[in-house]
Amino acid sequence: MVKGQVLTGGRGKAGAIKVVSSQAEAESAAEKILGMSVKGFIVEKALVTERLDIKAEYYAAITVDRRAKAAILIISAAGGMDIEQIAEEKPEKIRRFVMPADNDEALRKWLAESFEDRGLLDQAFQIAQNIYRLFREKDCSLVEINPLAVTAQRRLIAADAKIVFDDSGVPQHPELAELRNADEYTADEIEAREAGLSFVSLSGEIGCMVNGAGLAMATMDCIKLAGGRAANFLDVGGSSNPQKVLDAMRILLRNEQLKVILVNIFGGITRCDDVAQGILWAREQLGITLPIVIRLIGTNGKKGRDMLGKAGLIATRRMGDAIDQAVACSGGGSL
Repeated sequence: MVKGQVLTGGRGKAGAIKVVSSQAEAESAAEKILGMSVKGFIVEKALVTERLDIKAEYYAAITVDRRAKAAILIISAAGGMDIEQIAEEKPEKIRRFVMPADNDEALRKWLAESFEDRGLLDQAFQIAQNIYRLFREKDCSLVEINPLAVTAQRRLIAADAKIVFDDSGVPQHPELAELRNADEYTADEIEAREAGLSFVSLSGEIGCMVNGAGLAMATMDCIKLAGGRAANFLDVGGSSNPQKVLDAMRILLRNEQLKVILVNIFGGITRCDDVAQGILWAREQLGITLPIVIRLIGTNGKKGRDMLGKAGLIATRRMGDAIDQAVACSGGGSL
């Protein structure tokens, strides 16, 4: 098998996975695969690996179930390329088990409903324990095997796999930081991380600068509820540093789709006057012409609002008012 290596699914349908039977065929397939585009990702590497004689395919994963407030093991006998579609159209084919098991026997009994063959059951039990241990030890948010293949020799093989590490856990695992692939991040996301900011690009027109991940998520939810679309997630954190605000504004302004900037600050550790100073620096140094909608409340809130008012900028105390104004500036409207 010659498999194009890109950070997305759908490689098989895109023609980036080919079956070969000789070195010449492998070289020819690699030449066709390298350089092709798969969902916007250019294939720069190819993996050459043994072809398996697959008799059946399962899907297996460990991930977080927020409703259950636990890690769950997911097993489906309908593994392969379209597992997302199966989950949506035939959810009954997706089985879930809360981990860790109270005892090994409970896990084995649950797995036996998917793996009736004793030999396969023993292997599935070991695999489930291994991926759960990996999930916990490396602070993952997902460990996925798709397909978990049953070969003609009755062996369970991880024919393909995906691991998603929780970014918040990476500092505890320096060896994982070395695995970062620059192609996985935009230039803005890389710069933001170096500046101590949490930033994710989105597709809307309202640039968001917020302190605190929870408030940032709530801000994006409220923008959507009011009929607008957020252009990004950006958390400047709890630091009282005007330079951070300036760096954040610089990153936001690179987005040519931006129609308005929404600043939503609830100052605790963060001092509102420092945020105000950063906004004033940004407006002066970056020549901002876009409308800036500001909600500023908390530590030194009045001082910060007074600083902005003297410079001709208005800061409200109410989050809802700021969001409605930002959505109006972006051309959206209430639902």
